[in-house]
Amino acid sequence: MKNILVIKLRYLGDVLLATPVFQALRERYPDARLTAAVTKGTEEMLKGNRNLDDVLTVERTSLAGQLKFVRALRQRCFDCVVDLTDGDRSAVLTWLSGAPVRIGFNEEHRWRGLLYTVVATPHVEAVHRIARDLEIVRPLGMEPKPGRPELPISNEEEGAAVKLLDEIAGESLAGGGQPLIMLQPGARYWFKAWPVERFAALADRLADHRSCRVLIGGDPTEREMAQGIRTQAASKPVVLAGRTTVRQYAAILKRCALFVGNDNGPMHMAAALGVPVVALFGPSNPAEWGPRGTHAEVFYNGLDCRGCFHPTCTRGEANCMRQIGVDDVYAAAMRLLVATEPRVRHG
Repeated sequence: MKNILVIKLRYLGDVLLATPVFQALRERYPDARLTAAVTKGTEEMLKGNRNLDDVLTVERTSLAGQLKFVRALRQRCFDCVVDLTDGDRSAVLTWLSGAPVRIGFNEEHRWRGLLYTVVATPHVEAVHRIARDLEIVRPLGMEPKPGRPELPISNEEEGAAVKLLDEIAGESLAGGGQPLIMLQPGARYWFKAWPVERFAALADRLADHRSCRVLIGGDPTEREMAQGIRTQAASKPVVLAGRTTVRQYAAILKRCALFVGNDNGPMHMAAALGVPVVALFGPSNPAEWGPRGTHAEVFYNGLDCRGCFHPTCTRGEANCMRQIGVDDVYAAAMRLLVATEPRVRHG
């Protein structure tokens, strides 16, 4: 194999969790040209990845725009396409690439399986998404090995993030005087989110501990939620939501002593950066989607959500996220801060 394309048309966290596949392919084919194709907006997860030669972004454009992309794809003459997405759109792109070797998943046993030359079948023990994605290399004669996500941050990015953080906070926070703690209240679906008032209560308790300085992350759509936490919290945490790019957020996150948040992309970013993580899970299973970091504590009640998973939850105040208490999350945070004391002191 000399020219390989890997397709992953999902979200930020999914793209990050796919990076061990790039590592595996690079080890097997050190001289090959390795390209990734991802949904526009998620390519920031792959910036600086040492295993990739190029990154293509896929957009939902007009028919003319899509045809132009397909022509450009075919002109690259890939000899192998690996589709990690397990979706119809990516399967069609895989077929249209014209590559003689096309490998993909088809767990739903849909028509798209006909578009691959080989359908990869994950082993039963491949529970976590990382292990499941790595099963794609078996048809290439490779034995999957455990992998960890990679999210390289350059010194320049870190330096710029320090300045940005201080500008947003209106004070010097990045100098290492106070441990920084990132709270991430957002989630793709409301029923995967811990209540705002509990994040506010947690922020105050954390701020009282050794004068920790609390930050609230999020994208522009989550800024109102983040402001709500700041309003309710006496400690007035710093709102970063909607004020950073993905890379700026990652560079700030790298300097944090702790991350507390729901099941989302930033949780995986924190784990990849070596930041201790307290992960709050509701309907999704951490056995498949949990953080893969050195220091992590996960809350998960394991409720059966099949009857009301989407679009509504019928449990009301007894739903899975409300069964996670502030005291328990605070205790987990303290355990991680004590266990990672050097990081707390030095940032």
